[in-house]
Amino acid sequence: LPHLAAAFTLARYLLREAADAEDAVQEAYLQALRHFAGFRGENARAWLLTIVRRVAGLVERTRRQAWAADPELLDDLPGAGDDPETAFLRGERQEQLARAVDALPVPFREVIVLREIQEL
Repeated sequence: LPHLAAAFTLARYLLREAADAEDAVQEAYLQALRHFAGFRGENARAWLLTIVRRVAGLVERTRRQAWAADPELLDDLPGAGDDPETAFLRGERQEQLARAVDALPVPFREVIVLREIQEL
């Protein structure tokens, strides 16, 4: 559990949805527990975040398949500036940074989150 916050942060940035991020982290922890005997390394945090990244990719693919099957689901997605109160509380600069990271393609977003936020 010492890496739970890091796992959730990565999943949140990759999936952009808190509920999906929670599900992805839960699944990643289950996979990590199942395969812990096979862990051969020194950095458990990097190992766990790799699992989170894989699970988030599966969640994203599942989501895309659902969108392809039902295009009306796209209308329910949150926009970048839906909550002005949150934007105000976080500050304009932090919001600009978050939007910039969200606008990046997934591979680049992963690199930024892992390097700058998770310090890997």
